[in-house]
Amino acid sequence: MNRTLLTGLILGGLVLLAPVRAQQQEDIVAAAQKTQTPASVLRMAEAIQKAILSLPEYGVFDEIRFQIKDYVVTLEGEASRPILQSSAENVVKKIEGVQKVVNEIEVLPLSRMDDQIRARVYVAIYYHPILSRYNPGRGVPVWVSPARIAAGITNDPPFGFHPIHIIVKNGNVRLTGIVDNAADQQVAYMQANSVPGVFSVENDLHVAQKPAKVAKKKK
Repeated sequence: MNRTLLTGLILGGLVLLAPVRAQQQEDIVAAAQKTQTPASVLRMAEAIQKAILSLPEYGVFDEIRFQIKDYVVTLEGEASRPILQSSAENVVKKIEGVQKVVNEIEVLPLSRMDDQIRARVYVAIYYHPILSRYNPGRGVPVWVSPARIAAGITNDPPFGFHPIHIIVKNGNVRLTGIVDNAADQQVAYMQANSVPGVFSVENDLHVAQKPAKVAKKKK
């Protein structure tokens, strides 16, 4: 009887172990699926960047950054209008491979003073003879009328691609983006700093890296 009982316990133990082993295998597979390869991260990053840049709400007065880890995308940066915060999250959620979006985009405060500073800094930078080539008009600045400024340029920003972004918060300006050289970087900073009402200017502009020259082999 004791042998029968022992055999029953062993058999019962084997039956109970089977689901445990199956669960362990599922956990291993799930862990493997969460591990991203550099190639998959690059593909996802390119898709996210393209989706954000294509948003009609995204413009010269906004900046959005993102991080990717285990198929979770964290959105960061500043939005001059609340609609951009939700639009960015919604469009990223639809990208293949994205399992979760953490939205940490800051909506900048609504301020008439900041709105006027955005307009003035925009004109100071993109109307400058040296920097006007960065304008979507390729040297011909997008016209910003006094009426447009008075109505609020934040809600009606200049259209087109702008490599220099102007982030304004409580009178403080931060320049982000990419310029061709250090001289343009300095001119943009000086122009923004010359605008009346600006408290401070943070220059986060990057200089584009030129491709390295490949030395020719001697024959």
